[in-house]
Amino acid sequence: MGELILLRHGETEWSRDRRHTGRTDLPLTERGERQARSVAPLVRSLRVAKVLASPARRALRTAELAGLTVDDVDPGLWEWDYGGYEGITTAEVRRERPGWYLWEDGVVPGDAEHPGETVEHVGARVDAVLERVRPLLDGDGDVVLVAHGHVLRILTARWLGLEPAAGRLFALDTGTLSRLGREHDRPVIAAWNVPPGLARG
Repeated sequence: MGELILLRHGETEWSRDRRHTGRTDLPLTERGERQARSVAPLVRSLRVAKVLASPARRALRTAELAGLTVDDVDPGLWEWDYGGYEGITTAEVRRERPGWYLWEDGVVPGDAEHPGETVEHVGARVDAVLERVRPLLDGDGDVVLVAHGHVLRILTARWLGLEPAAGRLFALDTGTLSRLGREHDRPVIAAWNVPPGLARG
């Protein structure tokens, strides 16, 4: 059986500054491009059957620099829509909402381009992605998903049969690979947050 390979895009200016970056379509920084290129040797060790990517250019550029050919651009892999918190940091939100925690308190509505969504809505989106890719894992090829930090964390929670908000448990850095697989027919995390250059386990 193939594995589900998660590639978080390389660094952007906002991810570097810890600003919530949902639908704002930022390019990679120079460091982000280096991160994406450095993933290429690890990508070459995979048995890639299909590659799906978020529509965001930071995801598509990461795939390109990592040596991946994107088969499908999947809107289900867009990052969490942070609504009125788009572009600001947790510290800035907490000035008005002390103790605010994204995973429990959610977001406030923003403008027409950033209406915001709940963690449950993101969970429903990634459930649909998983439903589409699971049949592809029945062979011996891997399926690669190139996307964003929070959406991939929520997807991992759903892969494991956990509630969407359990994504809070899985910290995920830019420019890293993770592997979701099965052991004794049960979903598992085979590797997590692997920096470029480390061999397949």
